[in-house]
This record gives sequence, structure tokens and C-alpha cells, in this order.
Amino acid sequence: MQKTIRKSDALDYHSKGKPGKIEVIPTKETKTQRDLALAYSPGVAEPCREIAKNPETVYKYTAKGNLVAVISNGTAVLGLGDIGPLASKPVMEGKGLLFKIYADIDVFDIELNCHNVDDFIKIVKALEPTFGGINLEDIKAPECFEIEERLKKELNIPIMHDDQHGTAIISSAALLNALELQQKDIKTAKIVVSGAGASAMACCNLYIKLGAKVENFIMFDSKGAITKDRKDLDAMKQKYATAKKVKSLEQAMVGADVFIGLSKGGIVNAKMLKGMAERPIVFALANPDPEIDYETAVKARPDVIMATGRSDYPNQVNNVLGFPYIFRGALDVRASSINEAMKLAAVKALASLAKKPVPEMVNMAYQEKNLNYGPTYIIPKPMDPRLLATVSLEVAKAAVKSKVAQRIITDWKAYEEELQNRLGSDDNILKVIINKAKQYKQKVVFADAENFKTLKAAQIAREEGIAIPILLGNVRKIKAIIKENNLELDDVQIIDPKADELEGKRNEYGELLFKKRKRKGYNTYEAKKIMRERNYFGCMMIECGEADALITGLTRKYPDTLKPVLEIIGVEPHVNKIAGMYLMLTKKGPICFADTTVNEFPTASDLVEITLLAAEKIRNLNITPRVAMLSYSNFGSSNLTEAKIVREAADLLHQLHPELIVDGEVQASVAFNNELLKENYPFSSLINNNPNILIFPNLSAGNIAYHLMMELGNSEAIGPILLGLNKSVHVLQLGSSVRQIVNMVAIAAVDAHVKRKKNK
Repeated sequence: MQKTIRKSDALDYHSKGKPGKIEVIPTKETKTQRDLALAYSPGVAEPCREIAKNPETVYKYTAKGNLVAVISNGTAVLGLGDIGPLASKPVMEGKGLLFKIYADIDVFDIELNCHNVDDFIKIVKALEPTFGGINLEDIKAPECFEIEERLKKELNIPIMHDDQHGTAIISSAALLNALELQQKDIKTAKIVVSGAGASAMACCNLYIKLGAKVENFIMFDSKGAITKDRKDLDAMKQKYATAKKVKSLEQAMVGADVFIGLSKGGIVNAKMLKGMAERPIVFALANPDPEIDYETAVKARPDVIMATGRSDYPNQVNNVLGFPYIFRGALDVRASSINEAMKLAAVKALASLAKKPVPEMVNMAYQEKNLNYGPTYIIPKPMDPRLLATVSLEVAKAAVKSKVAQRIITDWKAYEEELQNRLGSDDNILKVIINKAKQYKQKVVFADAENFKTLKAAQIAREEGIAIPILLGNVRKIKAIIKENNLELDDVQIIDPKADELEGKRNEYGELLFKKRKRKGYNTYEAKKIMRERNYFGCMMIECGEADALITGLTRKYPDTLKPVLEIIGVEPHVNKIAGMYLMLTKKGPICFADTTVNEFPTASDLVEITLLAAEKIRNLNITPRVAMLSYSNFGSSNLTEAKIVREAADLLHQLHPELIVDGEVQASVAFNNELLKENYPFSSLINNNPNILIFPNLSAGNIAYHLMMELGNSEAIGPILLGLNKSVHVLQLGSSVRQIVNMVAIAAVDAHVKRKKNK
């Protein structure tokens, strides 16, 4: 079942930092007076003159071509009803967020205090010069039909009411595949539809475009079956009025091949499903509660293919599979509209994609061993990275072919590559890490459990399935914090290393520590006594296999926390020194910074080892390592000691590991400047290989760099990730946030699984 989202968590998410979920950022330099003179007066006059002479150049000189308006009056917000324009704003911001993260489309959300159809249309028409496309959202029926139809006729940019066409497009793709798997023909399929609103009408209209026959539909609205003898039907409903004498939904479903639910939860029961034809298809799409729940449907009809609108069941019909990619394709060819050909192209692209082998990233995201086309996988998953290049490409092609494109693409292969690279190949790395962790279900010990942030992170990790938490500390104190903050950790194991009843366990652990350190400063008494310390006790739990990973360091200095880790856990075989790495989530994709926490003045051989440890770590995250060995100099331009050490390390890596993409010594600005590399250093292996691992010449450089990136570079940091330890232990920075702790728990869980496999 879906996890409960607490009211406080949702409100905190939307209010923390900058209120809301989206912002506008400059895309050009704005630092100098000259920059501002170019951006505004007097320089801005030049593009204005060009656009006045040739309106098409607006796409060259402004953001119009990648800008969509999400427009609503808040009269039909999903699950909330007519809540008005102001209350609908969080939803519209959310829609804008999805456009950006899935298709790199910029959005202004516009909430109109307007109920009159003519006024609404007049306002939207007046906005046409600003936008490349219009996404109408959450407008009640029947007004939404007229608004969309009139705007499509009167505007020369793509318009789509997603509530109608989004569900229609996604469910059509699912229906095509379900019919194929159930060996049914859409032309003869008997279809029962519960719901007659905007979404239901759009779905049925599109099904007919795919071959369904109107005479094979029986549709229900809130008053019952839509039959020809009813006198209260508008033109839309009259189209689907049946001559059959149908009195109830149960009666209509007898012998039906397909049930489409776009109404309300719980209106279909097992008896109704049992009356359907052999190999039935049931799309129960009401949210959050479907017309019939998945378990009941499958139990009643094991031969059913079932889809819902929910993410916790197979075959989710989710609009996010459609609108970002449809608008991306439409914008890229400057389509004057989103026509039927483009919608059908999206349908067929989605249906076809479901039949192709599923990337490992998608399997991990949904905790599946191997998703395959079949009854429980008839539609791609929303996290499938292939959607952008697949759906947008076909939509753009359909726009060109149907002659609504104003920009003709001739090199479709190049366009496909552009789409593939648009969001960056490593864009979903945090999702990959978290989803890997969910697969492995590791036991993670939290050594600083007498702290609210630690406990909150433990709750999130448990609820999200990232890890099984074990809390270390004073039981009374921990339970008091849990109660005071209404945390849900009642059934989580709490261990107090100082408890009298654990004396035997402390003695056992102490004996083991003494064996490890008997000639390194410990006697038996000291070894047993120190097991009262949470970090020593926690490390010994990991060493003895009683847990899988340890998270510590939130409230203690880094060197002090690292000491028990080195004494008990130790380093991997053939590793001489451990290192610390931060994974920085930047606009250029994830970039690893090493060493940032451990080695003060590494030698050339140390830098080689740090590089290999970092490379191994990101390979385990399904990323090909590309390494820049950083310095203040470029490829031999300095003979000072530090530069020579970095140069020597790079040479050793070239000799010993020719398969690794690595180069240096090189300045950071040069490493990321492909044109500069081509022009001045054409021999460099970093050409066309932007680095994702940065190796720093010393601890100060690495530590300063990642702190600057966090504060000034608008980057999220995951770390520090300890490299080279024999087991999964990670030491947080003092004062880490709850989110940073949760991310580190995911890293620790993945690390534990990898190390266990490696040590077998």
C-alpha cells in the first residue's frame, strides 16, 4: 500500500527555504555592468528590432520556445474539487516541476480567478506571445471542453487539457497491449465505462480512433446508464448513448471485455468481475481509491489484466508518462497544435516501449528482478529514462508528417541523441542509490540515536524501505524524543550499550577487540570497558555480522569518530589507506570529490589508491568513471612539488590502468572546458569525457572545494563516503541535515551489500 504522507511533512516540504517548489534563474551572465547593458538597456533593443522585423526570431532571442503555461481556475482539482485558483497553486507548481524534471521544459503557473468561459479564453489568448505552449489543468467539465476547443482554433501554439488527453493517451497505450495479451480485438471488444467527465470522454474518443466501435460502449454517469431514452444528455454524452436496456453497472458488465473506471472508489465488486467475459481487462483508475482494489480483482479473476492510477500496484496509468514528452516534441518542432496524429504517435510509442527490455535502473526503482512485457507490465514505468527520447521523438515526427510543425527536423538521429542527453545520463543517481538500498533491506545501526535528526532519518529510512534501523543509546531518552516529536519508531530495536543486561555482550566484544589490538595499546579491562561507548559497540555489531552498516558522527568530531572504525573494522585487503569522498549532485550530473576528509598530504601512490577506490565506488552505482587529477597547473606547466606529485599519479594510472578514463595534472576550469582541451591539449582523454571524479592534490583543496560547492554552487552533497573500509561504516559531518542522513543511510546499505558480495 502507499505510504502515509504526514500533514506536517508535506507542509514543511513546501515551506522550507524558499516557499514553493519552483524558481526562475538567469541563463546568461549578469555580473558586470556590460552584462546588464546587454541584458537590458540599451542592448536589449537589438533583439527587439529583429523580432519586430521577423516574428519567428522570437524563438532565437527569447525563452518562448521552451516555455509552457500551466493554467487553471481551480474548479476541478484532482481529489479536492472546486478549491479555487489560490488553493490550486501548489498543484500547478507541482505540474511545472514535473515538466522540468522529466522534459527540461520551463513553466510559469498561472491561476486565473475566472469562471466565465469567454473571459477565460480571452485571457489565455492574450498570453499567446509569451508562451510556446499552453497546458490547461483542473478545469471542470463541461467548460473545459469548450475552452480547449476554442483555444485550439484561435491560437497558433500547442494547447492540451491534460486532464482529458493525458489519461486518454496513457490508458490507450495500456489498452492496446492488454488487448493483445488477452487475444482480443479492439473492433469487437465490449467496453463498459464508469464516468462521463472530461477524462472519460477523451479516453473513449481516442479508443475509437484506435478502432473501437461506439456501439460497443456502455457508459455510466452519476445518474446511471447513458441511454438513448434519457432527455438530460449533452452532445458529448449523446454520442455514447446506448439503445440497450441497461439498468445497472452489474448488468452492463455481464459479458464485457473491458471495464474503464474514471469515477469513484469501491463501486465494483468481485461478483461483477466474475460476470465479465473470459480474459477480462479492468482499468480501475479512480484515485486514490480505485473502483475495485487490485487484490480483490485478481483474486476474483486470476485471468484479469488490471491497471490502476496507483504507484503501489502494477500497470499504473500515470499522466506523467505523457504530457512532458508530448510538449517536448511539440515545442522542438514549433508545432502549431497538438493534433490527433501526435496523440496517437504518443500512444503507439508508449505501447511499443513496454515491449522492449527494461533497463536495470527501472527494475531497481520498482524493486523488481526483471520486468517483462506481460499482464503485470503493459505500460512503461514513470522512472524509465527512455521515455523522453522515445515519446518526444515520435510526437515530433508526427507533427512534421501531419504538417503542423513550423520547424522541420531533417536529422532525426541527431535529434534523438539531443533528447537522450537533455537531462544528463546520470540525472537519476540519487534514485538509483535509494532504489538499490530498497532492494537490499540492510540492517543499519544509528549510533547517535539520542538526537532528533537521527531518529527522524531512521523513521524515513524505515518507512521508505531504505533500511531496517537499529538505534543505539539510552532507551529512556530515545523513547522520550520519539514521544515528544510524534515519531513512529515504536517497533524499532533500541540497544543501550551501557545497560547492565548487556555486560555479557560487552565482554564478548571486548575480548574480540583485545585480540585485534593486544599489542596496540589495549589491555583486556580497557577493551571491555570501552564497549560502553556507542561507536565501539556499533562497530563491533558490524564486525560480528549482527548488523550490516553503521551511521555515526552526527554529534562528534570526525577524527574521534573515525578512531574506533579503524581499530575494529579496518581496511579492505590490499588497501593501504582509507579516503573520504563526497558525491556532489550538480547541474553537470553527479561529481565525486576525493579525498575530502582523511589524507592531509597524499603521495602519488596515495592519489592512485584514492582514485581507484573512488572509481570502484561509482562503478557500483552503474556509472562509468571519468577522472580529472586536479592541480593549479596543466600537463607539466609547473615543476613545483605538488604539481609533480599529481602528474606522477596520473602517469602511474595510465600505465597500470589504461582502461580507466583519467588525465592530469589539470586545472578544474580546463577539465570541464571541452573546447579549451581540444584547442590546447588535443591528446587529453578528457576530451568529450567530462569528468565525474575530481581527485584533489591535498585534503585542504578537496575539503574547501566541496564546502564551496555546497554553499555557492547550488549543489546537494551526499557524504562523506568512506572508501577502503572492510565493512560499511560511514561517519557523518557534524550537524548533517535529516535529508543528508537519509541519503547516507542509502549509501551505507548499498555499500554493505557490495562489500558482502566482494568478501564472499
